[in-house]
Amino acid sequence: MHIAEGFLPGPWWYLWFLFTIPVVAYGLARIRRTIEEDPSKKTLLAMAGAFIFVLSSLKLPSVAGSSSHPTGTGLSAILFGPSVTSVLSIIVLIYQALLLAHGGLTTLGANTASMGIIGPLVGWLTWKAAEKTPLGTDLSVFLAAAAADLSTYMVTSLQLALAFPAKTGGVLASFKAFMAVFALTQVPLALAEGLLTLYVMRTLFKLGTGLPEHLKHLQRSAAAGEAL
Repeated sequence: MHIAEGFLPGPWWYLWFLFTIPVVAYGLARIRRTIEEDPSKKTLLAMAGAFIFVLSSLKLPSVAGSSSHPTGTGLSAILFGPSVTSVLSIIVLIYQALLLAHGGLTTLGANTASMGIIGPLVGWLTWKAAEKTPLGTDLSVFLAAAAADLSTYMVTSLQLALAFPAKTGGVLASFKAFMAVFALTQVPLALAEGLLTLYVMRTLFKLGTGLPEHLKHLQRSAAAGEAL
C-alpha cells in the first residue's frame, strides 16, 4: 500500500506528516524505555522490524500510484504495541524509499500513517478484544494480523480518495473505487499474512526468548504443550 513518490498533492502529503510525527516520537520514547528495562529486547525488536521489511517489500502492482503487499505490522503490534510499530515501520519505509524505489519521501507521512500507525493500532485493538473472548490465541493472532493488513489498505484507499475525489460522487465514490481495486489482491494477502504471523508467533513461544511480559503466560502454555 505504499503510495509512490510525488503522487500525493499538497496539502495532503504534509498533513499526513503532521499526523505521524508525534506518534513516532512517542514510539521512540517507548523503545528507549523498553531497552533500558530489558536490553535483551533489542533482538526481538530487530526481528519484528525485519519481518515488516521483508513482507512489505513483496509488492504487487495495484491502484495507480500505489501497490499491494503484506505489511508484517500485526506481529510487532502484538509484541510491542502500535507506537513502537510506528517507529519500526518508518525506518523500513525510509529504507525502501531510498534504496528500493518503493514508496517515497514526500509520501512517507501518509505511508507511515496507514502502514505504521492506523493499521497496527487496529491490529492491536483486535488482538486485545479477541483475547477476551473464547476464540483462543491462535485465532486472535490470525485476526490481529489480518486486521492490521486490511485496515492499512482501507486507510490508503481513503488517503487516495481524499487527494483525488471523483468528479461524480466525490470522496466517497473514489474511496469505494480504490477499495474495490485493492481488495482483489489485498484480501488474500491479508489472510496469508494472518497464517504466517501465527506460524511466527508459535515459533517465538516455543523458543521463549525475550518475550514481552504480557505474553509470558502464552509461552508457559506452549511449553506445557497446550494449544495456543
